[in-house]
Order: sequence, then structure tokens, then C-alpha cells
Amino acid sequence: MSDAISALNHAQFTGFAEVEECGLQGMITLRGDLTSKPLIAGARTAGGRDGRDGKMPKMGMAEVAISVADRNGVCWMSPDEVLVLCPYDKVEAQLMALTTKLGKTHALAVNVSDARAMFRVSGGTAAREVLAKLCPVDMSPGAFKPGMFRRTRMAQVAAAFWMDDSEDIYIICFRSVAQYVFDLLKIAAQPGSQVGVY
Repeated sequence: MSDAISALNHAQFTGFAEVEECGLQGMITLRGDLTSKPLIAGARTAGGRDGRDGKMPKMGMAEVAISVADRNGVCWMSPDEVLVLCPYDKVEAQLMALTTKLGKTHALAVNVSDARAMFRVSGGTAAREVLAKLCPVDMSPGAFKPGMFRRTRMAQVAAAFWMDDSEDIYIICFRSVAQYVFDLLKIAAQPGSQVGVY
């Protein structure tokens, strides 16, 4: 059996902002009634969050913990969908535990890890500028804050992103368009192309 590799195997680019493909990331799409207690507990536990508080992220928000080794969390995707993040090597176990917690609750939980790619753009205000060039989202500090989550377009493809407390921006897209997204980010972060809006 071959070893799993991410879409672009940790590709990196340094411009006025840093762009990198994050490598393998566990992702579970979970659809159902987001007020259901079993669904909430399962999603939060699978995403490395405390499942006992009985809450899901609010609309347009992400609760993601970033460490050197792991990205865990739950991201609001739509009124009946969240994206659960967990370590890639634990996604099958987390999916089974989630399914067990769901019991007979009407829901759909699917491992989409190998169908997605994740990127990180770092550089504070520079990262904001890179995304503002590509997405129809107000990236000003007053409008887009750490913890916020957006599903949108990035030029010609669908993408979703959130910002952590250090103002790094994490982007998720379909694996099939990973090279296109990486190229977009590289062009938007080219040295000398700063607009200086933020």
C-alpha cells in the first residue's frame, strides 16, 4: 500500500505573504439538524472540542485549534452542515466514534479528507490583501476577524477559509483544483504587487 500524500506535497511560495499547502488534513462533512444534541456532541468530540457544552459554531464562524502537529475543530458551512477537522491519521477512528454518537439521529457523516486540499497564507495584513484580491469578501480588520469563516469563490472555483488568532488564513478547496488555487495565491502574493489597502 502506498503512503498518502497531499495534493501538492507541502508546496510553498514566499512573496509579500507566505503561501503553503498544509499537507494531509482530516475532514469530515457532517449534515443534519445542527440543534440535535447527539449531532452536536459527536461533531465537537470528533473535532477535538469539548462536546459537553452543547453548542455548534455560530453562522459564519469556525472553532479551530491550531498546533504544530494538528488542526482540530468545527466550521459552520450552512444551516444544516459543518466541517469537522481532525488529524488525518485519526479521521477514520473519529468518523466511527461520531457515527456511534449519532446513533439513530438522521444525519450524514462522510470522510472527505482526500477530496480536499488546505492552504495557509500568513503575513497579517498581507494575508488579508492576498485574499481580498481573489474573493468577493470584505477582508478589512473590522469586517473579517479571527474565528470568522466564509464559503465563497476564489476566482473561478469554490473555496472556504477562516482566520486564526495570529491572522493566518486557512483555505480549503477541492483537491482537483489545488494547483489552480496555489497558482492564484502565488500570483496574488507576488513581491511588488501590494496594494496597501490594509
